[in-house]
Amino acid sequence: MLQQLIDLSPDLQKLRNEGYEMQYSGGYLIIHHIPYVNPKKEIHYGSLVTPLTLNGNRTFKPDTHVIHFIGEHPCDKYGNTITAIQHSTGNQQLYPGLIANHSFSNKPPEGYSDYYQKISRYTDMISAPAKSIDKDVTACTFKLINYEDEQDVFNYYDSNSSRANIQMINGKFKNQEIAIIGIGGTGSYILDLVAKTPVKKIHLFDGDIFLQHNSFRSPGAASKEFFREVGTNKVDYFADIYSNMHRGIVRHSYYLTEDNLSELDRCSYVFICVDNNRVRKMIMKYLIEKGISFIDVGLGVNTVDDTLIGTLRITSATAEKNDHLHLRISAQDDENNEYATNIQIADLNSLNASLAVIKWKKLSKFYQDIEMEHNSSYSINVSKIINNDSTT
Repeated sequence: MLQQLIDLSPDLQKLRNEGYEMQYSGGYLIIHHIPYVNPKKEIHYGSLVTPLTLNGNRTFKPDTHVIHFIGEHPCDKYGNTITAIQHSTGNQQLYPGLIANHSFSNKPPEGYSDYYQKISRYTDMISAPAKSIDKDVTACTFKLINYEDEQDVFNYYDSNSSRANIQMINGKFKNQEIAIIGIGGTGSYILDLVAKTPVKKIHLFDGDIFLQHNSFRSPGAASKEFFREVGTNKVDYFADIYSNMHRGIVRHSYYLTEDNLSELDRCSYVFICVDNNRVRKMIMKYLIEKGISFIDVGLGVNTVDDTLIGTLRITSATAEKNDHLHLRISAQDDENNEYATNIQIADLNSLNASLAVIKWKKLSKFYQDIEMEHNSSYSINVSKIINNDSTT
């Protein structure tokens, strides 16, 4: 990955050509072997760390002038702290195994135009005192440290998380296997959101064909040429798209029955997005018996005075809390639900999916959860969310 970035990025090429020790890990560019003077007036070596802003597989203009440093705080040749670059001091875990000790701030009037300017400028300021003591010290050793995380689930690095400095929090998803049962309107939007997290696997279950009407309530846009050849399964359609980003998409192009429910045993969390209450009840019963956490979504829409009203429902259950399900999820199908025919409501599908994914992230300790509700309902016409079944 680093070699590909260098090949396509003139600023990284220039750093490499001058001999900087470069490493790329978790969305961060790390420059090793930066000489500096410590408070004891000794020459030591540290590392500069900056998140990379990428456009495809090449660098873009840095979005911050601040840079991290691993090592003691650099000093002048007399052992006095270089105050011109001081920003903050204290260990900060940027990524598993990557801990910065300080951050520095030095901003040119127009900001840094590229990463060569940013790295070389900070290197000059930090290393100048060391060079005044020993003219032979250098940051340019021509040693390339090419590190690639074979466990990374993405086909390209998540530079968004490194920019927001939430890589450590994102790590809470890393060993999870997620199942999405039903890749229709709401399920497809759940996939869109979950695929942007570093979960290990995303299992897709659906036996339906992706037809023209599905395109109006799912993310993205199928081409008209696609529908000239009818027959692509929903799972295959969406897996082809999201495998461009996430390596862990697992296809199950069939319905779940009592005979194959055991395929859910490996899962950490399950999203149930089906519109058949008999099937829903069968899946929930099995997951409760196995102690697997799940989130069930529901959407009911009716016509009143030539307008639509309705409610979105998000119901979660864990091994510790599932005694509320019979109160929130009907065992019968509602024949008056206009949603069965008026399906082109992508905004409701996407909102239902967003609320479900937010709840999953709360259960995963990504978001703080004070109320710890296990059922939420959003009423469209009054624009209110009501929470129930709290465990606080």
